[in-house]
Amino acid sequence: MKKIILSTMAIATVSMAASDIEHPHERITEKKVKDTTPHAEKSILDRLHFKGDLRLRYESIERDDTPDEDNKYRNRYRLRIGAEVDLTEKLHFEVGMRSGFANPTSGNQTFLDDEALGDYFFQSLRFNVLGLSYKSDNSIYKVGRQPYMMYRPIKSQLVWDNDVSMNGVNYQYKDDTKIITVGANQPTLEEAAVARDDVNLFLAQYVHKTKLEFAKLNLGAGIYYYDGLKGNTTLFGKNKGNTLVNGVYANNYHVVEGFGELQFSDVFGQPLKVAAGVVYNVAADDNNFGYDLGVQLGKAKNVGDWQVKYSYTDLEDDATLGAYSDSDNFGGGTAAKGHAIRAKYKAGKHLYLAGNFFFNDLYESRSDIDGMKPGYERVQLDMIYKF
Repeated sequence: MKKIILSTMAIATVSMAASDIEHPHERITEKKVKDTTPHAEKSILDRLHFKGDLRLRYESIERDDTPDEDNKYRNRYRLRIGAEVDLTEKLHFEVGMRSGFANPTSGNQTFLDDEALGDYFFQSLRFNVLGLSYKSDNSIYKVGRQPYMMYRPIKSQLVWDNDVSMNGVNYQYKDDTKIITVGANQPTLEEAAVARDDVNLFLAQYVHKTKLEFAKLNLGAGIYYYDGLKGNTTLFGKNKGNTLVNGVYANNYHVVEGFGELQFSDVFGQPLKVAAGVVYNVAADDNNFGYDLGVQLGKAKNVGDWQVKYSYTDLEDDATLGAYSDSDNFGGGTAAKGHAIRAKYKAGKHLYLAGNFFFNDLYESRSDIDGMKPGYERVQLDMIYKF
């Protein structure tokens, strides 16, 4: 706990900021500025677009049900490199790599004391984006391995972690009043997938956008239908809170979500967002509900800007698939509840300072000690450089 307090004091003196900005650093595949030059007049170099970021992180993790020597205090990094090639004016080839040895929800890699940096820094890079994108008016079609396309209120990770990629065919329509997203994917196409049998994911989401006199209101609902989970081994090896019987999933996951989000442009001189979301797994009879409440003040857009976000999340064991929900809160997955504070400060044109603080209570099913609901505390202090 002492390390938690010291870390909190340290980050408070250097920044007030947020972990999710309007175009979050978790995603590096989108171009910021649209080039209006006719495609036929562009050179090969003009059709290539590169982007990336490097994050350095100090992290501490403490649990009540583990000996002090098993608590974690470590230095980590995440490297991401992305490129987009304009094959035609509307058809684009997208490719991206990140560190982390193909972890589907994280690119973090711990610095090793007993190995030279050059021995593993680039070895951990794996493709997390590799596919085609076709853009036409308000529609976009994606084929291959691509970043998720679902809308998340205040970047909530109740169902989807920031770093999740989809492996399949996905479509999205977006205009001033609505967002429609549908897709068919196969999570077992992930490089790190170890499930015994193939798993399919069919998704659909609708978001209705309304401009009020005092704010913008977004109301949305989605369904994420996994086929092939019940009776299957875990997707990526380690279970993340879901119910297992004899080493296989005890339930299917046909997940329904609903959410609302209010966006105020000026509250005490800063933009303010307030959101609430619920998730319910109709394929499980028990422990199948979760919710998330969040508020975010400020927006780290220009140098000197800051933002801070607070959220409270409660996820029962089988409310959603733990392998794809937030990998930081609760230590990843489901079967826990608690508070998260995320802050970010834009210190330079390409430089951010950030801090994430998690104060959670894990459900009894997450502990090896019978009858114990352990406390879980996690601190992350970040420096992110975008290039």
